[in-house]
Amino acid sequence: MGADKPRAGFFVRIDFEALYRTHYRSVFGLCLRLLSRTASAEDAAQEVFVRAYQSLDRYDTSQSFAAWVLRIARNHCIDLLRRRAKQPSLFGDADSEISALDTHTPTALDTLIDAQRGGEVRNAIAALADKYRIPITLAYYNELSYDEIAAELGITRSHVGVLLLRARQLLRHALTTTVEESPP
Repeated sequence: MGADKPRAGFFVRIDFEALYRTHYRSVFGLCLRLLSRTASAEDAAQEVFVRAYQSLDRYDTSQSFAAWVLRIARNHCIDLLRRRAKQPSLFGDADSEISALDTHTPTALDTLIDAQRGGEVRNAIAALADKYRIPITLAYYNELSYDEIAAELGITRSHVGVLLLRARQLLRHALTTTVEESPP
């Protein structure tokens, strides 16, 4: 071992610092959407990168680093939300969700999203209860399938569908109310 041979850890640290700078915003954004609190999201994002660094030897280089670190972030935030919840079950059961559904809601959500109301939509999503905000964030921001969301949250696929339907109804109501209150 000659003195001119660099240590492998040095390059891993340098590369990880570059990865941190590149991916911090997306990790923080996901944490913020899931946790709805800036301070909690900042703490969670930092913890995600600590966990990623500690698990770097398990990182499969055949997959995208962004996908890997976002999966760590998603799992960490869901764990935080489960601990934060005062109820025994964060998501309840499918029967209670089905009974809470409205049958006469308009279909204005897609129209509102298409009308470039991203900020209002993000605010409305942030105002949702955890049990609705998490699935809708995973479905629309992370583009996970119902099966993937069900596996992440430990609930059934049909329950994911119910939660997403209810979340869309709540968003539609919140966004319709915002439109009615805004000046012409």
